[in-house]
Amino acid sequence: MLVTTWVIVGVVAGVSGVFLGYLSLRQARAAVEDCQRMLARQTGEGMGDLKAIRDVAVCRYDALSEMTGRLSFSVAMINGLGDGIVLTSINGRSETRTYVRPVVGGKGREPLSPEEEEAVRAARLGLGPMILSRASGPL
Repeated sequence: MLVTTWVIVGVVAGVSGVFLGYLSLRQARAAVEDCQRMLARQTGEGMGDLKAIRDVAVCRYDALSEMTGRLSFSVAMINGLGDGIVLTSINGRSETRTYVRPVVGGKGREPLSPEEEEAVRAARLGLGPMILSRASGPL
């Protein structure tokens, strides 16, 4: 009876480990594909002026539960070196707040919100000027 219990525990632990390893592998592959796309864009388009803003993406979302319609947004404006800014506007019924955060090498100097990170990532990958936050669902 005790041996059977240990066998079951061992099998469950082994299957769980394999599953977690598989999830980690998928995440790592996605990160590698993102990097490959960024490198292909940089080498395929010709370098041009690396300091000029060339990648822009807008992430629209509902920041506050009181407002719907995705009136809040984050705009990433990035140059060929991955430097630039993220401009964020949080819109509510009675007020609007606007923030600007610096981006260096594709990362925020200050912690970025998930929507700001998504806008920076989309700009670096050249996914187009307008994206919608995954958390908000389709428009």
